[in-house]
Amino acid sequence: MIFTSKIHGEIEYENDNIITFKKQIPGFDGSAKFILVDLKDYEPFKLLQSLEDDEIGLIVTSPFDFEQNYEVKLSEEIINRLGIKEEKDVIIVTTITLNSDPKKITTNLKAPIIINNYNKLGEQIILDNSKYEIKQPLVKE
Repeated sequence: MIFTSKIHGEIEYENDNIITFKKQIPGFDGSAKFILVDLKDYEPFKLLQSLEDDEIGLIVTSPFDFEQNYEVKLSEEIINRLGIKEEKDVIIVTTITLNSDPKKITTNLKAPIIINNYNKLGEQIILDNSKYEIKQPLVKE
């Protein structure tokens, strides 16, 4: 199938690539179906594109690529709600806020997006850890 994003143009995807957010991402009401797209020329970044609004596309990345000691402890409630059976099925990404000055690019380590890649359920959670910030600089000086 093909989805046309207002910003990223035509994106090819399969039905089994659709990630459902039963608890919608805060600020994006009305968008529950997304696809995670590799941005080949911009590794390690990906696009989390809404299939219900062609203007909603979040740039995300694996926080572990930039923060080696990053820890996410999932509650039993989240594990059950997302139907997580095995750790290998979990994808964790954080949103990126872009800036023309690379030193001002930030990532939201406080509220990662958890995706069960097996059943394609996702949810953004808020970590109860004061060392993580909503606008954490992506690159340390």
